[in-house]
Amino acid sequence: MNPALSVKSLFVSYHGNEALKNVSFSIEQGKLVGIIGPNGAGKSTLLKALLNLIPKDNGEVQIYGKSFNELRKSVAYVPQRSNIDWDFPITVLDTVLLGTYPKLGLFKRPKKSEKEWALQCLQRVGIAEFSKRQIGELSGGQQQRVFLARALAQESEMLFLDEPFVGIDVSSEETIITILKELKNSGKTILVVHHDLSKVSDYFDQLVLLNKELIGFGDINQVLNAEVLAKAYSGEFSFLDKLGVKV
Repeated sequence: MNPALSVKSLFVSYHGNEALKNVSFSIEQGKLVGIIGPNGAGKSTLLKALLNLIPKDNGEVQIYGKSFNELRKSVAYVPQRSNIDWDFPITVLDTVLLGTYPKLGLFKRPKKSEKEWALQCLQRVGIAEFSKRQIGELSGGQQQRVFLARALAQESEMLFLDEPFVGIDVSSEETIITILKELKNSGKTILVVHHDLSKVSDYFDQLVLLNKELIGFGDINQVLNAEVLAKAYSGEFSFLDKLGVKV
């Protein structure tokens, strides 16, 4: 069987500056994978390159052995909250309904069944009572739950989430990671850009450790050790010391 995601020799640059260099790894189906690394390591850049949101200089990305464009509808994306226009005049329910559009196709409007499904997705993330509110009226954690509900509504096989736990409350974080684990257990493949190393062993099956190039990839115990982490965080000794990592 083909892996769920295969990345081979990926290079990405911005204005002539190298952002990612020769990144290669593959992820099997049904894995919950954290993408970690210091600030500016290329974590969000990696997600955007995988999703064809930014151009690649070189490299190949395959999803279940096919190109992203061939399986675009099978992939859901939750961007960073800072990249979303929270003043846009759209309700919570209509935001989640957007997740049904890939399967509806062009020029088709969601019907009662799609609206009922979107409401079920809101119920799953625990904020159905806010369905008629404008998205900007919600707290950070509630907003993040809305976009997870939109991803659920898409019924995709693979989910990419960019820093979903930044600036949200503890309850929302617990709700989101619980749902992600449930999705993983049902066979979905999930990649999450994450910055809190103290939680990665509780949250993820595998880690992708970046610092513009691939420093480490594999199961938690393969990546979350002093020798590997020091290669990525070598200039942040006090940060590693707080985690109990001696360099």
